[in-house]
Amino acid sequence: MTVEEAIALQERLRSSVIAATEPDLVVRTVAGLDVGYASDDRLAAVAVVLDAESLEPLDEVVVHGTTDFPYVPGLFAFREMPSLVRALDRLSVRPDLLVCDGQGVAHPRRFGLACHLGVETGLPSVGVAKTPMGAFTAPADSRGAVSDLVLDGEVVGRALRTQPGVKPVFVSVGHRIDLDRAGAEVLRLAPRYRLPETTRRADQLTRLSLRDRTGRP
Repeated sequence: MTVEEAIALQERLRSSVIAATEPDLVVRTVAGLDVGYASDDRLAAVAVVLDAESLEPLDEVVVHGTTDFPYVPGLFAFREMPSLVRALDRLSVRPDLLVCDGQGVAHPRRFGLACHLGVETGLPSVGVAKTPMGAFTAPADSRGAVSDLVLDGEVVGRALRTQPGVKPVFVSVGHRIDLDRAGAEVLRLAPRYRLPETTRRADQLTRLSLRDRTGRP
């Protein structure tokens, strides 16, 4: 797929995003997703499923692969999607919610990785990014404080303070969930640290897997 074709696909699929939560959604299991890269185009894609209450791991899958799509801002999903979908397919526990280390509708074309994965799999999904895609005013210092994340004059997500005195994370809708519920789920998954436990566990496993694969720290 060319860059132009990838952009056209995002433009076409973004109308499929459902920014609403189904009334009967109960989140008992949550999947954290992460992709790490070696010094070349080799990658490790990780899916980790946690119990949403205890935050204990229930299943984890690592998929090693390569990517031949170029590094283009706004098109990261096309580098990572194939391997992440393979990892999700191999899970023995079907997650109720996907938590992506990246953007959802907080994206220039309102279709970041969390949206793409949600539409592809049909699962509710949330984007949790470490850096903002848009402008925001710092939320209050208390845990759970939020402020709007604005891009091109549109609210596309929220800055969420998960811990007092710590930088916020940036939450945006992926698919089949509304922004209020997305923020509440992310806050529930981050009882002790800035990042939700799904992201922390997936990132740890990614690093370990790449270290074992490449022999480098």
